[in-house]
Amino acid sequence: MIDEALLEAEEKMEKAVEVAKDNFAGIRTGRVNPGLFNKVTVDYYGAPTPLQQLASFQTPEARTLLVSPFDKSSLAAIEKALRESDLGANPSNDGNVIRVTMPELTEERRKEYIKLARNQGEDAKVAIRNIRRTANHTIDKLVKDGEVGEDEGTRAEKELDGITKKYVDTIDSLLKGKEAELLEV
Repeated sequence: MIDEALLEAEEKMEKAVEVAKDNFAGIRTGRVNPGLFNKVTVDYYGAPTPLQQLASFQTPEARTLLVSPFDKSSLAAIEKALRESDLGANPSNDGNVIRVTMPELTEERRKEYIKLARNQGEDAKVAIRNIRRTANHTIDKLVKDGEVGEDEGTRAEKELDGITKKYVDTIDSLLKGKEAELLEV
């Protein structure tokens, strides 16, 4: 029973780390990458569709991204979605591809991105701590109901704290790497 609770908590913490990685990938650094457009959805025939499902991406220059739609009739909808996104992108449509030019990163903008990364990192750590709290409640309930001994419950809580520390440290190292990447000029 305790092992199941610990395993479930570890799986959920792993997912929280994956979500944090995806969120960090969506924060722009010096070079434009397709990960920036993960959260962009396009109104494609009345259905909100992720941009990755509608187009392929190429990066000819550091600040330019070429978006090649699989269906040429969706060019206008993709351009509109890119223009309305909060990326500060400036898309231009030449009839076949959309050329997205990102603005130069100023120091002020870099600091905003660092603040955003820290907020997302803190959100991930809060999620991990919530998972730990839920698992602790499960362990406490098992001890209280007499299904496991107190010593086993204490051992499981210590093990859970170790697992939690491991994943919080992972988030911290990811955040440190992202901050270094953002400050790189």
